[in-house]
Amino acid sequence: MGSRIIFGTAGVPISSKARDSVAGIERVKELGLGAMEVEFVRGVRMGEETARKVGKAAEENGIALSVHAPYFINLNSEEAEKREASRKRIWESLRIGEICGAEIVTFHPAYVGKSSREQCMQAVEEALGELLDKLEKEGMKIQLAPETTGKNSVFGSLEETLELCRRLKGLLPMPDFAHLHARCNGCLREKKDFVKLIEKIPPKYLGRLHMHASGINYSEKGERNHLEMEESDFNYKAMLEALKEKSVSGVIISESPNIEGDALRMKRYWAKL
Repeated sequence: MGSRIIFGTAGVPISSKARDSVAGIERVKELGLGAMEVEFVRGVRMGEETARKVGKAAEENGIALSVHAPYFINLNSEEAEKREASRKRIWESLRIGEICGAEIVTFHPAYVGKSSREQCMQAVEEALGELLDKLEKEGMKIQLAPETTGKNSVFGSLEETLELCRRLKGLLPMPDFAHLHARCNGCLREKKDFVKLIEKIPPKYLGRLHMHASGINYSEKGERNHLEMEESDFNYKAMLEALKEKSVSGVIISESPNIEGDALRMKRYWAKL
């Protein structure tokens, strides 16, 4: 079976007449896209009744859903209250995401801070282990997928993310290719660079891999901000060529400021491969 990629938007498309998730799903369908990431980045403000409506709309329109948990997460905080609040934010994202029928919840796990990277890894591992146990106990289908991050000072290199997935059964990696490009100060230039990166990911994840992509502005310290694809040196064509070569299937969410424009740009190029 060949490589199959579904493209979608990080949140409600800009061109959607209404700004709610149901309208966003309907607009995603109209655009010819196949996925939408529900954005809880400022907090989980969706109730159960709305989540059920979102799930119904996604099912009726054949749209794959994922969730981005709040930005305010640090499972390695020096303050116990902040660590506990971070767990709660992830859990609430999982709970509402499950009602929506979302496949995964992605999130930025932690800041390294004053700890060593291994101490940070252990703190994240402990917290996510508890959440995975709770998911299993509750019989929930939604999965946790830590995202690769765009700054070296932040936990979430590809290697750290994959090691976390190795240690915790049931965890999925969420590679953000723009973040990884920024993290290495623009090292992902050609198809071979992306191929080398993809080859680090265990094959068991490549049949349904959730991914992020966008243009990106960066410095030697890493990510500054997201850009439109055409404004950036991020080579989305080489990324897609590498995914095709390695027979990767899954979902790519556009996090560009022009979310649907760049999702459609990627979809059009993919169709040519």
